[in-house]
Amino acid sequence: MMYAQFAEFYDELFDPAMYDSWLDFVRQQQPADKTEVLELACGTGRLAVKLIQAGYQVTGLDLAPEMLSLAAQRAATEKVELPLIEGNMLTIGDLPQYDLVTCFDDSLCYLPDENQLLAAFLEAHAHVRQGGQYLFDVITPYQTDDVYPGYMYNFHDEDRAFMWTSYEGDAPHQVEHDLNFFMWNEKINGYDHHSELHVERTYPLATYQKLLNQAGFTDVKVTADFGKNQPVAKTTRWFFACA
Repeated sequence: MMYAQFAEFYDELFDPAMYDSWLDFVRQQQPADKTEVLELACGTGRLAVKLIQAGYQVTGLDLAPEMLSLAAQRAATEKVELPLIEGNMLTIGDLPQYDLVTCFDDSLCYLPDENQLLAAFLEAHAHVRQGGQYLFDVITPYQTDDVYPGYMYNFHDEDRAFMWTSYEGDAPHQVEHDLNFFMWNEKINGYDHHSELHVERTYPLATYQKLLNQAGFTDVKVTADFGKNQPVAKTTRWFFACA
């Protein structure tokens, strides 16, 4: 299972300021006046909790039970009500419709091909009530083709070490992230080593717009910098607001 070993590291290493920026982007699109939100790929619940504290009513869905466990712990610590569902964004099923369906942190880029991307868009469209919106972000081809290849990040403290290296993938606009974790094990007086390979893929902007139209979204707005600017050639992440 992806994130099996990465869940706790992910929660500690990810830039917390990003969650404030995603919250601001959601606020730009729709005020928190009893707005019901389905957050797909909710991860460790950081954004979900911030949304609830800002007045939104949030349900979180994620494929990884390890992430949901951390999300439940965070909700309990912050004393907020956060319903959590273990599930796949490709088969949301019988869940109701929501004012907002969101999917951030380029989670859609983990889908391997256009067919699954379209399936995700169809499910999102089916669960956005009339007058609502589907909000998401994805990394751009500039990020996969020019920024990520050769990228390295290392972290260590007394008991743990983490190494992240990114490589160009086999498919167009694909990147592979080689993640290695070393965690101190007192029983063996040494480190346990765990590794995971994360593969992300993105597409030209026209492909996203085509698939969103096929899924039924007729009003698609694309911005950069968490909705603050228009995209340019070196934009690394696109933000979508779809109705």
